[in-house]
Amino acid sequence: MAAPLLQAEIEIAAPVSKVWELVSDLNRMPQWSPQCRKMKPLGGPVRAGTKTINLNRRKFLFWPTTSLITEFIPEKKLAFRVNENGTVWSFELEPTETGTRLIESRHAENGVKPISNTIVNTLFGGVPSFEQELVDGMNQTLQRIKAAAESGA
Repeated sequence: MAAPLLQAEIEIAAPVSKVWELVSDLNRMPQWSPQCRKMKPLGGPVRAGTKTINLNRRKFLFWPTTSLITEFIPEKKLAFRVNENGTVWSFELEPTETGTRLIESRHAENGVKPISNTIVNTLFGGVPSFEQELVDGMNQTLQRIKAAAESGA
C-alpha cells in the first residue's frame, strides 16, 4: 500500500507572484522535476479542467501519462490528477515575511491503482524505495524552483 501523502516544502526569497509564474507554466515542469521530461497542456490557457500529456523518465525507462488539472487558484494552488495511477500532485504557495513557502505534495488518499503498484514493484524496485525517490525528486524540484525564483530567471 502506498503512502497516502508524500510532501516537501521550501522557503523562497521571492514574492508569491514570481513563484506562481514559474510553477504554473507547465511547459517548464521538466526544468524543475528530475522525473518529468515533458508536460504539455492541451486546449488553451491552463485552468481547472485542462488536460495534459506527460512523459516521465527514470534511468533507462520512459513512460507516458496523462493528467487533469483539478485545481488552479492563481498564486495559491495548482493540482493535477495523474489518470494512470489516481494520485494527485499539488503545489501550494503561502506568502511569508521573507517571500513564499512552496509545498509540493503527492496525495493518494484512495491508494494508488493496483496496476501502478505492480509496475513499481516489478520495474522500479518496490513501492517504498520508489516513494523515497519521489520525495527526493520533490526536494530537487523545489530547490530548482527556488534557484530560478531567487535569481529572477
